[in-house]
Amino acid sequence: MYWYYLIAIGIIILDQLTKWMIVHFMEYRESIPVIENFLYLTSHRNTGAAWGILEGQMWFFYLITTIVIIVIIYYLQQYGKKSRWAGFALSLILAGAIGNFIDRLFRKEVVDFVDVYIFKYDYPIFNVADSSLVVGVILVMIATLVDESRKKKGSSK
Repeated sequence: MYWYYLIAIGIIILDQLTKWMIVHFMEYRESIPVIENFLYLTSHRNTGAAWGILEGQMWFFYLITTIVIIVIIYYLQQYGKKSRWAGFALSLILAGAIGNFIDRLFRKEVVDFVDVYIFKYDYPIFNVADSSLVVGVILVMIATLVDESRKKKGSSK
């Protein structure tokens, strides 16, 4: 069980280290091409949620994130024992939630820096915590579908 928390801590450290590097070594709004016309490091700040929604609503984010963290830890304790995939997925979600919570708490904004262009579409700039959240949610959805499929096969015998 503790492995899930170690994974989360590792991702939180990576998230905070990359954000610290962006803040200290890049000017705000500076953009460095990694792969021209596709991937850039762009120093950006976000005071809202995904895509900048609910901008400046810090107390709302503090409350919601605290509740989410408690719920994720509860589910991690419940399902982490039963399924490695679910435990791993929940540890990713936990890391992402805590990573962005740290930013909101200490910086009053979230540091974003991964800027991707898909053809001509400029995808919203994100960070390691955001990536961890998205991958974790996708894995939870896959684990849920696989689990439901197994239950159906087991009940049809």
